[in-house]
Amino acid sequence: MKAIMVLFDSLNRRFLPPYGSEGIHAPNFARLARRTVVFDTAYAGSMPCMPARRELHTGRYNFLHRSWGPLEPFDDSVPEMLSASGVYTHLTTDHQHYWEDGGATFHNRYNTYEFFRGQEGDAWKGHVDDPEDVESPRRMRHGLWRQDLINRQYLQNEADHPQTLVFDAGLEFIETNKNASKDWFLQIECFDPHEPFFSYEDYRKHYSPLDEPAPVFDWPDYKRTTEAPDEVERARAEYSALLTMCDRSLGRVLDAMDANGMWDDTMLIVCTDHGFLLGEHGWWGKNVQPWYDENIHTPLFVWDPRAGVAGERRDELVQTVDLGPTVLDFFGLEPTARMQGRSIAGLIRDGEPVRESGLFGAFGGHVNVTDGRYVYMRSSVTEANAPLFEHTLMPTHMASRFSPAELEDAELVPPLSFTQGVPVLRMPGLPFGSPYAFGTLLFDLHTDPEQQHPIIDDALEMRMIRLLVDALRAADAPPSQYERLGLPLEGEPTADHLLGAAQQHLYAQSRLPLPAADDFSSDFPGVNSMLSKLLATPATRDVLTARLGGAAAFLGANVPGATVLDLAAFTPSLTGERLLALDSELRAAVL
Repeated sequence: MKAIMVLFDSLNRRFLPPYGSEGIHAPNFARLARRTVVFDTAYAGSMPCMPARRELHTGRYNFLHRSWGPLEPFDDSVPEMLSASGVYTHLTTDHQHYWEDGGATFHNRYNTYEFFRGQEGDAWKGHVDDPEDVESPRRMRHGLWRQDLINRQYLQNEADHPQTLVFDAGLEFIETNKNASKDWFLQIECFDPHEPFFSYEDYRKHYSPLDEPAPVFDWPDYKRTTEAPDEVERARAEYSALLTMCDRSLGRVLDAMDANGMWDDTMLIVCTDHGFLLGEHGWWGKNVQPWYDENIHTPLFVWDPRAGVAGERRDELVQTVDLGPTVLDFFGLEPTARMQGRSIAGLIRDGEPVRESGLFGAFGGHVNVTDGRYVYMRSSVTEANAPLFEHTLMPTHMASRFSPAELEDAELVPPLSFTQGVPVLRMPGLPFGSPYAFGTLLFDLHTDPEQQHPIIDDALEMRMIRLLVDALRAADAPPSQYERLGLPLEGEPTADHLLGAAQQHLYAQSRLPLPAADDFSSDFPGVNSMLSKLLATPATRDVLTARLGGAAAFLGANVPGATVLDLAAFTPSLTGERLLALDSELRAAVL
């Protein structure tokens, strides 16, 4: 028996023909749909990239306890379990986050692995001098833009692109081991179509917004959409072109399965970690805004040779946590008691439901639940968005270790239910942004698939609160999460726990346009002043810290050349009303 997982990053289901997209050249995704079961109600869980991969390994949600981080010493790992049982596992990837501090324990869970360099400003080629045109259209993470410009000099031929090399290596593994005497599992993991949306003329030619020369805009910041409509359409076309390149790579895998007669004994899973906002809801990217449908409702295609079901669709709810147990089931292995996911083999075979609800979110953001039709996004009950704690024995962020200052208040607490008797460090955590800026939201995806009209319905909200509380308890959420969300740790929720109506004004405020620079004075200090200068002045630094908390220092380190008004596009809590108040406070601070 063999299994292949093709894992794309940031694959938006609404851009795929099997999910109703028009104008996208993706014939191999259409071909894939004819050979597999297509899931219409698949949801991601823990966000973003590495939290999602931790779910794939462990079969359990992790965003309630932990932000971005590596596999913990007490974590289960599906690839490691397969290897221990005699199933050979191999990973081929260009996902550079595996080699950063916050992902460094994942790839060694496979028997063997291959890594290809050059994606998203990967610290690959060393050029001391800046490249030409280093001026970035991005405000955040300018250093990644500089490095990406250097890397692209080595990727001018499609054959050298890391996506191409990832699939080359995966196909080599298939060819080498197609007649192996042992079972095997192959994970072909492609960083694309994650930004930057860098592709080639063979793929760009399908999209008319790319016909005319224009400044490069293939890597939007995670922020409000403030660009002109033609710029937005160009970025969407850049994404579409890269998706078409992914489609071509997918077709190579399908060709190999056809040529080698693998459909009789080989499982195929094609999936993603999450989607990507390309101007929908007035936002780019992910993380700082709510996890809207475009980002969290994911494409999923599965061929299980035991069932032999192809060209059919399943509407029942499934999640990322279910994929690991499904692979274990295929090889005759049981999930551990700590895994919360369930095999979807029965659902593929005869429509047997897997779950009543799905839980999803990012550390410190909204905590969300869906039943497949309604989506309930629970905000923090107060603007403080507290308490919030990290629980870990691996104190690393995406690309750095926790600082000594972050660890000053760490305490060793008793084992959690899933840590196999091991105590963990608990310390205050810092989210990307505050869900309070958007408030608590409830949407009906049947009547409002674009999620433009939040529902205020106390009875429906109470039903979703009960689903959420049940999911939190099943996930062993820490007590701090119940306090942060204003939900009962024990007992039944009551009318006192309703939050939608009380917070509906927050969502309305979040959708208002931001004021322009001309609406404020250019004199120092004020919101038109450079953030770096404001942070260097004790009185104004205190005002910013009071308003933005730890985000002030983070933004100062990452976008020092920006004004406070510039930052409002990145910071949901800086509404027009807040900017006016902040401008007054900054001026008063130096009087």
